[in-house]
Amino acid sequence: MDFRDSPEEAAFRAQARAWLEANAPLRDPADIEPGVFENWPTETEMQAARAWQRRKHDAGWAGVFWPTAYGGRGGSIMQQIIWNQEERRVVTPPAVLLMGQGHVGYTLLAHGTDAQKARWLPPTLRGELAWCQLFSEPGAGSDFAALACAAERDGDHWRIAGDKIWISDGAYADCGFLVTRTNPDGPKHKGLTCFVVDMRAPGVRVDDVRHPNGGSHFSHVCFDGLRVPDTDRIGAVDDGWRVSLTTLMYERFFVGAWGSSGAFGGPQLRHLIELARRCAPGGRPALEDGAVRQRLAAFTVRARAIEHMSYRVLTTVSQGGIPGPEGSIVKMEFARLSQEMTNFGLELLGPQAMLAGADAPWQGAFQAALLENPCMRIAGGTDEIQRTIIAERLLGLPQESHVPRDLPFRDLPRGGGWRAAD
Repeated sequence: MDFRDSPEEAAFRAQARAWLEANAPLRDPADIEPGVFENWPTETEMQAARAWQRRKHDAGWAGVFWPTAYGGRGGSIMQQIIWNQEERRVVTPPAVLLMGQGHVGYTLLAHGTDAQKARWLPPTLRGELAWCQLFSEPGAGSDFAALACAAERDGDHWRIAGDKIWISDGAYADCGFLVTRTNPDGPKHKGLTCFVVDMRAPGVRVDDVRHPNGGSHFSHVCFDGLRVPDTDRIGAVDDGWRVSLTTLMYERFFVGAWGSSGAFGGPQLRHLIELARRCAPGGRPALEDGAVRQRLAAFTVRARAIEHMSYRVLTTVSQGGIPGPEGSIVKMEFARLSQEMTNFGLELLGPQAMLAGADAPWQGAFQAALLENPCMRIAGGTDEIQRTIIAERLLGLPQESHVPRDLPFRDLPRGGGWRAAD
């Protein structure tokens, strides 16, 4: 595996780095970076994020991989990854617009009509539209194909009824990428259809889901009486499984791309090592203890292994391939590593782990991570789902057979039930 940029990639990286450093301050590696599941952004933060996106757009740096016809740069996927890596080196507003510019945007590029792409993609790249992904449901658990949110045809519209849970960015999203059940009489994978919905339309209710620490990042989105025009359907009727797999594929791919920038375990590991320097039980820094150093060394090895696995994902794409199931390994192992490092940090703190506030910023960072880590093992597919993907698609093991795959959705044993969109 060659970790070096090609001459063309190196030139692009230099150009991107020069523009970023001229337009944003460099990030201090010692800073405690925000977690993945931050609270909803304030109006000021939203305005700053939109302004930063517009500045990138006007300079030709928004949507590096997107076609120029929709406001993008028309570059390669590797150039997009290089840009993402370089952007992490500078301080920018909260990344609250990435959903539309990431996997939702790529899904629209792959499956949207020309009219749909012309309607939604340019304002997304300008920072005018924020998006959310409406997949998970209370009654479906980890089985995405078991979703029950119903869509029924009503002339040139569809009537939507049901709800979605654990929706990131739902509180401020302008548009949602929704997967619904349109055929309950067929197998669960073959009766899904995707839509773009206006998150402020009549019939859409967005409720906050509170974190254990009192904060809020997720939403519970309910649809009751929502009407969506057929022109906002993405892909063919009952072909939503294939369309949504594109979204999930790119979601896991960009998790891997994020890891190639050293994000997986890097900042958290640096904070953990610094914590071991600061903690001095009995007057001796914990970092001088051999057992502590062994744990830190083990974490370092695992973080590097995850980073190199993410490079394998990037290598596939750089050679013209499609992101594969290797991203499931990256996602699952990073979530586990993050949780273990957080727990070890709290062990080092001992009774001080009960403290928080301005006088104890390091303790607060590890406490926040303790409450956030379980989300990491659910978002983007639970550990169990990732193991199934690895087993079936990487190891070639037999598929699960406890439920007949041709059984009609109506007859599946599941919680929550199915109801028509009346």
